[in-house]
Amino acid sequence: MTSLPTAGVSLKPQHFAEAEACPAVGPRRGLWFEVHPENYMVAGGPRLHWLDRVRAVRPLSLHGVGLSLAGDERPDRDHLARFRALIDRFQPFLVSEHLAWSRRSGVYHPDLLPVPRSREMLTLICAHVDEAQSALGRTLLIENPAAYLRMAGHDWDEVDFLAEIARRTGCGLLIDVNNVHVSACNLGQSAEDWLDRVPAALVGEIHLAGHRPDPVWGEDLLIDSHDAPVSETVWRLHERLLARIGPRPTLIERDGQVPAFDRLLEEQARAAGALASTRTPA
Repeated sequence: MTSLPTAGVSLKPQHFAEAEACPAVGPRRGLWFEVHPENYMVAGGPRLHWLDRVRAVRPLSLHGVGLSLAGDERPDRDHLARFRALIDRFQPFLVSEHLAWSRRSGVYHPDLLPVPRSREMLTLICAHVDEAQSALGRTLLIENPAAYLRMAGHDWDEVDFLAEIARRTGCGLLIDVNNVHVSACNLGQSAEDWLDRVPAALVGEIHLAGHRPDPVWGEDLLIDSHDAPVSETVWRLHERLLARIGPRPTLIERDGQVPAFDRLLEEQARAAGALASTRTPA
């Protein structure tokens, strides 16, 4: 097994062989891989076999997209059981989910939908996080979502809302810097202010991803597309966050127009370099 995880990349099936064979030298020493557990919730087959082989040489994280922690229904118990089976099998060093809803009345929506940050929603989300953490036997990291439109009904600022969820449940935070940037641009807010206020002690992981302008609205509406390289603005925001809170495991997230493995590793090496040059705050 390699040293303490530093910078990782999303693992796609077309890269399994290269991931397993990637040498553990230089910036690759702390390389790790993240997968969506929903793609591996099966009884057997080649994907689980391949993931077993990668896990034998590299750390893994499981990043859920289907628990619907901010939905109006309890987390699906069958989903939790299958998620727990993967945790027991692969022993990921991090387990995370989104602050969003995606399921209602047995129907799963193909997106991570936003929620009002109300007092009632805070109570509901905390109950769902508590139930999920108990069922999974792990502390969850909760990811901030991307926002595209202003919503009514907020009683809480987003940073304060996330921090209060963590305070009440003991969960940690996964800070997606690209989501912070996209939301700030779309809502006319400051990404720097957002990142400067998030409590350092709560941050367990960072995500970096690419975005694109909306095909109709252009730069007035950015889309968290995960199908492009990390932008220079997001790299600068990442460095700003690290300078304040110190190094954190950082993932290069890519889900669409997935490039060659070597191209992903170029971004991984840049993130690893930023982590290596960051001092832990006194």
